[in-house]
Amino acid sequence: MLSVFQAIFHNLESSILDMPASLITKPTQKRWHMAFTTIYCSRAFSSSPMKKPRKNYSPVSSNRVVIDILEPHLCFSKIDQSVLTQIVKQKNVDQLRKYDGVEGLASGLKTNLENGISGDVEDISRRNEAFGSNTYRKPPPKNLFYFVWEALRDPTILILLACAALSLGFGIKVHGLKDGWYDGGSIFVAVFLVLAVSAISNFRQNRQFVKLSKVSNNIQVDVVRNGRRQQVSIFEIVVGDVVCLKIGDQVPADGLFIDGHSLLVDESSMTGESDHVEVDLTQNPFLFSGTKVADGFGRMLVTSVGMNTTWGEMMSTISNDSNEQTPLQSRLNKLTSSIGKIGLLVAFLVLVVLLVRYFTGNTQDENGNTEYNGSKTKADDIINSVVAIIAAAVTIVVVAIPEGLPLAVTLTLAYSMKRMMSDNAMVRKLSACETMGSATTICTDKTGTLTLNQMKVTKFWLGQDFVNEMGSSSVAASVIELLTQGVGLNTTGSVCKSISGFEFEFSGSPTEKAILSWAVSELNLDMEGLKQSCEILHVEAFNSTKKRSGVLMRKKGENTTNVHWKGAAEMVLAMCSNYYDISGNIMVLDDVKRKKFDAIIQGMAASSLRCIAFAHKQVPEKENEEGKTQIEETCLTLLGLVGLKDPCRPGVKKAVEQCQYAGVNVKMITGDNIFTARAIATECGILKPNQDTASGAVVEGVEFRNYTPEQRMEKVDKICVMARSSPFDKLLMVQCLKQKGHVVAVTGDGTNDAPALKEADIGLSMGIQGTEVAKESSDIVILDDNFGSVATVLRWGRCVYTNIQKFIQFQLTVNVAALVINFVAAVSAGEVPLSAVQLLWVNLIMDTLGALALATEKPTKELMEKPPVGRTQPLITNVMWRNLLSQACYQIIVLLTLQFKGETIFNVSSKVNDTLIFNVFVLCQVFNEFNARKLEKKNVFEGIHKSKLFLVIVGVTIVLQVVMVEFLKKFADTERLNWWQWGVCVGFASVSWPIGWVVKLIPVPEKPFFSYLKWRNSKAV
Repeated sequence: MLSVFQAIFHNLESSILDMPASLITKPTQKRWHMAFTTIYCSRAFSSSPMKKPRKNYSPVSSNRVVIDILEPHLCFSKIDQSVLTQIVKQKNVDQLRKYDGVEGLASGLKTNLENGISGDVEDISRRNEAFGSNTYRKPPPKNLFYFVWEALRDPTILILLACAALSLGFGIKVHGLKDGWYDGGSIFVAVFLVLAVSAISNFRQNRQFVKLSKVSNNIQVDVVRNGRRQQVSIFEIVVGDVVCLKIGDQVPADGLFIDGHSLLVDESSMTGESDHVEVDLTQNPFLFSGTKVADGFGRMLVTSVGMNTTWGEMMSTISNDSNEQTPLQSRLNKLTSSIGKIGLLVAFLVLVVLLVRYFTGNTQDENGNTEYNGSKTKADDIINSVVAIIAAAVTIVVVAIPEGLPLAVTLTLAYSMKRMMSDNAMVRKLSACETMGSATTICTDKTGTLTLNQMKVTKFWLGQDFVNEMGSSSVAASVIELLTQGVGLNTTGSVCKSISGFEFEFSGSPTEKAILSWAVSELNLDMEGLKQSCEILHVEAFNSTKKRSGVLMRKKGENTTNVHWKGAAEMVLAMCSNYYDISGNIMVLDDVKRKKFDAIIQGMAASSLRCIAFAHKQVPEKENEEGKTQIEETCLTLLGLVGLKDPCRPGVKKAVEQCQYAGVNVKMITGDNIFTARAIATECGILKPNQDTASGAVVEGVEFRNYTPEQRMEKVDKICVMARSSPFDKLLMVQCLKQKGHVVAVTGDGTNDAPALKEADIGLSMGIQGTEVAKESSDIVILDDNFGSVATVLRWGRCVYTNIQKFIQFQLTVNVAALVINFVAAVSAGEVPLSAVQLLWVNLIMDTLGALALATEKPTKELMEKPPVGRTQPLITNVMWRNLLSQACYQIIVLLTLQFKGETIFNVSSKVNDTLIFNVFVLCQVFNEFNARKLEKKNVFEGIHKSKLFLVIVGVTIVLQVVMVEFLKKFADTERLNWWQWGVCVGFASVSWPIGWVVKLIPVPEKPFFSYLKWRNSKAV
C-alpha cells in the first residue's frame, strides 16, 4: 500500500514540475511550490523507519493544508483560506505585499472595494461553501440527565434513597413482594417526583439562558453590498464583505483595513494588553474578530470568518451556561443554611428520642404488641424499625431545609427575564433583575431615551439671518459650496440612491442622517460627485469629550487646503473669529455680534432644538507646504447654524412621574447645552417649571467637575439636570451617589459611557443606538431605547423581590409548623404523625408548586407606591414575621390537638386520625398560599383572576391531594375520608383566611425585630 502512495506522489511531482511556465502566475507558483513541499515531506516521512509519537501530529491542521492547497474552490481559484488566515493571524505584511496588498486579495475574492460584493443569494452561498459561515462550534448544551444527576448529588436525597432501598429490601423480605414494596417504593416515587420537578425547572432555565445568549450575540453590522450600505446580522457576514466600522463597534470577523481615519482598536479581549492599537494601511492593516473599535472609523475587507478566526476557536471552547450567583441568591443560601442547621438539630433530637423509646420497649406495633423485646426480637425486625426511624428523621430534614428558596429565585428570575424580554428589556446579568428593585436614582441620557431620536433640521441660520425652508436659493453659491463640503466630507454617514433610483437612502447616526437629508434636499448635495472631486487628508473623529469633528481636505487638481469643523454650536462658535453673511461676505465676529449669535443659539435651545454649527478655514500655502496634518482650531469662519428637532417620546412624562412617585429620583445627564437640556427636562417632568440653575437643579459638567469633593457630595442630591457633560462627569456623579448610599441605575449608549455603566449598580445600555462596548458593559439592554422600558424594568425588579418575600413567608410557615409538630409528637408520643411519603408530598407542594405559584406573580401598581428597598433591609421583614408566626401557631395548635385528642373528639381510628392530620396540614398550606399573595393588604383575592397560573397550581394541588387520600391508600399510608371528615378538614384550613385578615390589623414597628436584640447585646457589653 505504501509503494502505491509513493508512486502516486511521484507521478504528481512529475506533472507539477513539467507544467508550462506560462500557466504559472506568482500566487499560483507559490501554491504549487507549497504543494510540492507538502508532498515531498509526506514521502520522506512515509519512507522513514522512525515513527514519531502520535501526539506530535495535528490532524486538523494537516488535513486543512492538503485540502486548501490541492482543492481550492472553483469560484475562488486565485486564493485559498489557509493563506488568508495566515496573513492576518501572523500579521504578515510581507506576505500581504506578495499578493499585491488589500487590492490583490480583494480581486482574488471577487470584491469591489467601493461597492462590496454583489450580495445575492448565490454569491453568499458560494462564499459560505468556500470559506465557511461566521458561526462557531459550541460545546453541546447540558441535557436533562445532567440536571437529574446534579439533583441526585444532594446529600439529603442520597440518604432518603438509601433509606428507601433498605425499607424496600426489608419490606419485601418480611411481607413478601406483593405487600412489602409499599413503604420503600412510596419513598422512591416521592423522591423521584422531587428530583424530576427540580431537574426540569433547572433544565428549562438553562435553555432560557441559551436562547438569551443567541439574541445578545446577534449583533447588527454595517456592510456595503452591491454599492448600498446596509445592516446584516453578524452571523451573515461572509469572506469578501466590506464592513464599515465606527467607535464602539465589535469587529465581526478577521480582516484587512481598506481605508478610514484615526482608527484605534482595543485588542485586550485577545491579547490582554490594555493599550489601544492603531490600525493603518501600511504598518498594521490587520483587524481581529472580537476586538472593539476605541476611536475613529474605517472600512475593512473580511478575510476569515467563524472557526477560521482566533476568536471563533476561543469561543467554541467557552460555555454560555450561567452559574452566576445573584446577591439575593447568596442571602437566601445563608438563610437556607441557617434553617437547615435548625432542622438537622430537630431531626437529630427526634432520631435520638425515637431510638431510645424503641430500644427501651416504649413503642408498640399496629396490634398493640411491644416492638422491641430484647433478644426475642428478630434482627430483620430491628433493622426494619431502625430504618423507618432514620427515614422519618431524614424526611424531617428534607421538610426543614427550605430547598424551594433557591428554586423560587431561579423560577422568578427566569420568568421575569422572559417577560422583561417581551417588554423590550434583555437581561444580561441575573443580579440586575433584583438590584433594579432597590434602585433609588436613575441617571438617564436625553437623546433616544427621553426623546424619539428622530432628528430633523427645522431651522437654519446663515450669519445673523434666518433662512426659511424656501430661502436657500438666496444664499451665495460660494457659501453653499463650502457648506456642502462641510456636510458631505465631515461625516460618518453616507448617501446612496434607493433601488427605485428616485429616492435617497441615508445611513449613520440620527444626527448625521438628519443633516445629510437636509443638505441633499435644501443644498442639492451631490455626495458621489463631492467625493470624486475632493480628497480627505486628515480626520478628527467626533467623540463625546470634544463634541466636534473636523476634516482637512483639498480639491483635486488644486493646491488650496481647507479645514471644516462641525459640532456643538457654542463650542464651534468659540473657535471662530469671523462669519459669512448670506451674500458670502466675511464679517468680523466682535463681542456684540458674538452675543447675538449666543442669543440665537439659546433661542433654538429653549425650543428644545439641538444646535449644530459649521465652520471653515482656508489653510495658507506656507503651512500647507510644511505638510501639517493637524487640523486648525482657531480663527475659523462660521458658515452657519442648524437646529435639529428631536421630539419627546410619547408617554415618557408619565414614566418619569411613576418613578418619582415610587421614590426614585430621575436625573438627566446629557451632552446638549444647558438651555436645550432644561427645555427637554421640563417637558419630560424631570425638572419643575420653577426650578433653575440658581437652585442648583441644573448644572453644567464643567461646573460639577470643578466642585470640591465636599461640595459635590453636598449638592449631588439636588441636581436634576447636568448639561454639556462628558463621560467622566457621568462617572463622577455615579460615584458620588453611591458614596451617599444610593442604589444607582445608569443609561448609556456610547463607548465612553462604559466606565459609568460598569460603576453603576445597574447599567442600562440602549439596544438601537448603543455601541457593542456599551452593551457589554451593561447589565440590561433596553431594546427600544425608551425610558418607559426603564420604568418597566424598575417595576419588574420590585416584583422579583416581592415575589421572593411572598414565597419565604409561605415556606417558613410550613417549616416552623412541621418542625414543631414532629418534634413535640416524637418527644411526647414517640411517633411522628406524618410519614416519610406524606412529608415529601408536603415538600413538593411548598418547594416546587408553591414556588411556581408565588414566584410568577406579575407586577402590580401597588409596587410603585412604596419607597425603594434599602441595600441592608432584611429579607424577612416585621410584617412577614407577624404573618408567618400567626399562621404557624394556628397550624401547630390545630394539628397537636388532633394528634393527642383527635381520636376522642371525632371518634375515629388512629389511621383515620393520622389521615386527618395530614389532610388538614396540606389544606392549611393551600389556603395559606392565598394569604401569601399579599403581605400587607387585607384583600388577598385582589387581581386573583389575572393570576391564571396561580389558580391552576392551587387546583392541581387540591386534585392531587384528593387522589393521595382517597385512591393511594397503601402508597401514602392514608385512609379514605367521608364527606363530613373532608368538611372538617376544609373548615380547619379555611380559618387561615380570617386569621390572616385580623392579624394584618396589628401594627408592627418599622425597625427590624432582630435589630433590638443586637442593640440589647451591645448595651449589655
